[in-house]
Amino acid sequence: MTKIITAIILFVCSLMSAQKVNLTVSVSGLKNNTGIVKVGLYNSDETFLKTTYKSVVSEIKNNRATVTFIGIPAGEYGISTFHDENSNGILDKNMMGIPSEDYAASNNAKGFMGPPSYKDAKFTVNKDSKIEIVY
Repeated sequence: MTKIITAIILFVCSLMSAQKVNLTVSVSGLKNNTGIVKVGLYNSDETFLKTTYKSVVSEIKNNRATVTFIGIPAGEYGISTFHDENSNGILDKNMMGIPSEDYAASNNAKGFMGPPSYKDAKFTVNKDSKIEIVY
């Protein structure tokens, strides 16, 4: 009986862990190694560019940065990232509200007269994956 219960527990645990994936995000094309790169992961249209599902900060080396989101549920996501040159934790903007620090989104999504949309930035992750974002 103990062997059966142990087998069932192991089976359930393996199913639960199979639903979790790792997502590695490589950012390239940064203009210098000053500051940090902030990468935000979003899991819905409603929260995109408002409230991150998860976020990670990375140092910059050789004008590149890499972060990994570990153990996220398989599903649909969008990413936004920015080069925080002065390491103040926010995307700096000029007097007109236009970002003065470089930023990018997954799928190379660009906004027209505003930020990119979740619809353009979203992608699906079903297994451990790596995506590249170029500034």
